[in-house]
Amino acid sequence: MTLDELLKHYEKGPDLLKTAVAGVREDQFDQTPVPGKWSIRQVVCHIADFEPVYADRMKRVLAEDNPTMFGGDPDVFAAGLHYDKRNVHQELELISVVRRQMAVILRNTDVEDFQRTGVHSEAGPLTLETLLERITGHIPHHLTFIAAKIAAMR
Repeated sequence: MTLDELLKHYEKGPDLLKTAVAGVREDQFDQTPVPGKWSIRQVVCHIADFEPVYADRMKRVLAEDNPTMFGGDPDVFAAGLHYDKRNVHQELELISVVRRQMAVILRNTDVEDFQRTGVHSEAGPLTLETLLERITGHIPHHLTFIAAKIAAMR
């Protein structure tokens, strides 16, 4: 996949997520139709929590010399960040805003800068391109789970 194609996929992510949850009623966001799995609200909040994390990582790789990046445990975030009280539509807007801002930055970045690196505390050295690939795939990864939850509620 070319860098331009990757950026297009990155930019489309929020719309894919909004479309996936468009038909979900407010009372369904907290249902857990797949036992032992997160609700749709929890999945959306998880994505919204990690968009700024990845944006920060990518910004640091661009602005700093081989910065250290820290991991984050999704279950710890979910337990401590009040997912049950958060508005799904506000979370979706946050995801869109972060991606729009980062798309401007990334589209104005020289192609060779996508090979700049940072050191992740768990994964080791990662290039900007790898970070972009990972966050670009994050929403599609979770869309399959959202679709399974919606199907189980029918």
